[in-house]
Amino acid sequence: MVKEIVEQFAPRFTPDGVLVYLGDTEEKHKHYEIEYLRSLGVEIDPHGRMPDVAIHYTEQNWLVIVEAVTSHGPVNALRHNQLRDLFDGSKAGLVFVTAFLNRSTMREYLPDIDWETEVWVADAPDHLIHFDGERFLGPYESS
Repeated sequence: MVKEIVEQFAPRFTPDGVLVYLGDTEEKHKHYEIEYLRSLGVEIDPHGRMPDVAIHYTEQNWLVIVEAVTSHGPVNALRHNQLRDLFDGSKAGLVFVTAFLNRSTMREYLPDIDWETEVWVADAPDHLIHFDGERFLGPYESS
Protein backbone atom coordinates (compact mmCIF):
# COMPACT_ATOMS: atom_id res chain seq x y z
CA MET A 1 0.00 0.00 0.00
CA VAL A 2 2.88 2.39 0.72
CA LYS A 3 4.11 1.81 -2.82
CA GLU A 4 0.74 2.95 -4.20
CA ILE A 5 0.85 6.07 -2.04
CA VAL A 6 4.30 7.03 -3.32
CA GLU A 7 3.73 6.06 -6.96
CA GLN A 8 0.07 7.04 -7.47
CA PHE A 9 -1.12 9.42 -4.76
CA ALA A 10 1.97 11.62 -4.47
CA PRO A 11 2.34 12.61 -8.15
CA ARG A 12 -1.37 13.41 -8.42
CA PHE A 13 -1.91 15.36 -5.19
CA THR A 14 1.57 16.53 -4.15
CA PRO A 15 3.37 17.06 -7.48
CA ASP A 16 7.08 17.75 -7.03
CA GLY A 17 6.64 17.17 -3.30
CA VAL A 18 9.54 16.12 -1.08
CA LEU A 19 9.23 12.70 0.53
CA VAL A 20 10.29 13.38 4.11
CA TYR A 21 9.25 10.13 5.74
CA LEU A 22 8.42 6.62 4.61
CA GLY A 23 8.02 3.70 6.93
CA ASP A 24 6.30 0.36 6.98
CA THR A 25 5.71 -2.48 9.36
CA GLU A 26 8.97 -4.21 8.39
CA GLU A 27 11.20 -1.13 8.51
CA LYS A 28 9.90 1.77 10.62
CA HIS A 29 12.25 4.46 9.24
CA LYS A 30 12.83 3.30 5.66
CA HIS A 31 13.27 6.91 4.47
CA TYR A 32 13.58 9.66 7.06
CA GLU A 33 14.66 13.24 6.36
CA ILE A 34 15.26 14.39 9.93
CA GLU A 35 17.01 17.65 9.02
CA TYR A 36 14.38 18.53 6.43
CA LEU A 37 11.64 18.05 9.03
CA ARG A 38 13.60 20.20 11.46
CA SER A 39 13.74 22.94 8.81
CA LEU A 40 9.91 22.80 8.82
CA GLY A 41 9.88 23.22 12.60
CA VAL A 42 9.14 19.57 13.35
CA GLU A 43 11.07 17.70 16.05
CA ILE A 44 9.92 14.09 16.08
CA ASP A 45 9.82 12.16 19.33
CA PRO A 46 11.82 9.01 18.50
CA HIS A 47 9.21 6.97 20.38
CA GLY A 48 6.28 8.59 18.56
CA ARG A 49 4.14 6.42 16.32
CA MET A 50 5.04 7.68 12.86
CA PRO A 51 2.64 7.70 9.91
CA ASP A 52 3.32 5.55 6.88
CA VAL A 53 4.22 8.45 4.58
CA ALA A 54 4.85 12.20 4.97
CA ILE A 55 5.33 14.46 1.95
CA HIS A 56 6.11 18.17 1.95
CA TYR A 57 4.03 19.64 -0.85
CA THR A 58 6.25 22.66 -1.35
CA GLU A 59 3.98 24.48 -3.81
CA GLN A 60 1.33 24.89 -1.09
CA ASN A 61 3.66 24.50 1.91
CA TRP A 62 1.62 21.58 3.20
CA LEU A 63 2.94 18.59 5.09
CA VAL A 64 0.74 15.76 3.80
CA ILE A 65 0.62 12.91 6.30
CA VAL A 66 -0.72 9.61 4.95
CA GLU A 67 -1.79 6.51 6.85
CA ALA A 68 -2.22 3.26 4.92
CA VAL A 69 -5.06 1.25 6.40
CA THR A 70 -3.15 -1.97 5.75
CA SER A 71 -0.74 -1.08 8.56
CA HIS A 72 -2.40 1.01 11.28
CA GLY A 73 -6.01 1.73 10.42
CA PRO A 74 -7.61 5.01 9.40
CA VAL A 75 -7.04 8.52 10.66
CA ASN A 76 -9.71 8.32 13.35
CA ALA A 77 -10.12 10.92 16.10
CA LEU A 78 -7.44 9.38 18.32
CA ARG A 79 -4.91 9.01 15.50
CA HIS A 80 -5.71 12.50 14.19
CA ASN A 81 -4.80 13.95 17.60
CA GLN A 82 -1.68 11.79 17.88
CA LEU A 83 -0.45 12.96 14.47
CA ARG A 84 -1.22 16.61 15.26
CA ASP A 85 0.84 16.28 18.44
CA LEU A 86 3.65 14.44 16.65
CA PHE A 87 3.95 17.17 13.98
CA ASP A 88 3.30 20.04 16.37
CA GLY A 89 5.34 23.12 15.49
CA SER A 90 5.22 22.52 11.74
CA LYS A 91 5.62 25.70 9.70
CA ALA A 92 3.78 23.87 6.93
CA GLY A 93 0.03 23.31 7.10
CA LEU A 94 -0.90 19.76 8.08
CA VAL A 95 -3.08 17.61 5.81
CA PHE A 96 -4.15 14.16 7.02
CA VAL A 97 -5.00 11.40 4.55
CA THR A 98 -6.20 7.83 5.02
CA ALA A 99 -5.28 5.55 2.09
CA PHE A 100 -7.18 2.38 1.16
CA LEU A 101 -6.55 -0.21 -1.53
CA ASN A 102 -10.23 -0.26 -2.52
CA ARG A 103 -13.67 1.02 -1.55
CA SER A 104 -14.83 -2.25 -0.05
CA THR A 105 -12.05 -1.98 2.56
CA MET A 106 -12.90 1.70 3.06
CA ARG A 107 -16.53 0.78 3.77
CA GLU A 108 -15.41 -1.28 6.75
CA TYR A 109 -13.66 1.72 8.35
CA LEU A 110 -15.95 4.52 7.17
CA PRO A 111 -17.57 5.21 10.58
CA ASP A 112 -14.13 5.70 12.15
CA ILE A 113 -12.66 8.28 9.75
CA ASP A 114 -12.27 11.65 11.46
CA TRP A 115 -13.58 14.96 10.14
CA GLU A 116 -11.11 17.42 8.65
CA THR A 117 -9.21 14.60 6.95
CA GLU A 118 -9.04 13.21 3.43
CA VAL A 119 -9.48 9.71 2.02
CA TRP A 120 -7.73 8.32 -1.03
CA VAL A 121 -8.56 4.95 -2.61
CA ALA A 122 -5.86 3.32 -4.76
CA ASP A 123 -8.29 1.69 -7.19
CA ALA A 124 -9.71 5.15 -8.06
CA PRO A 125 -6.43 7.10 -7.88
CA ASP A 126 -7.62 10.37 -9.42
CA HIS A 127 -10.16 11.07 -6.67
CA LEU A 128 -10.18 12.19 -3.05
CA ILE A 129 -12.99 12.02 -0.56
CA HIS A 130 -13.12 15.06 1.69
CA PHE A 131 -14.34 14.61 5.25
CA ASP A 132 -15.11 18.25 5.75
CA GLY A 133 -17.64 20.90 4.95
CA GLU A 134 -15.80 24.14 4.48
CA ARG A 135 -13.00 23.34 2.05
CA PHE A 136 -11.29 20.82 -0.17
CA LEU A 137 -7.76 19.46 0.24
CA GLY A 138 -5.67 21.62 2.51
CA PRO A 139 -4.71 22.15 6.13
CA TYR A 140 -7.21 23.12 8.78
CA GLU A 141 -6.28 25.84 11.17
CA SER A 142 -7.07 25.38 14.83
CA SER A 143 -9.98 27.50 15.95
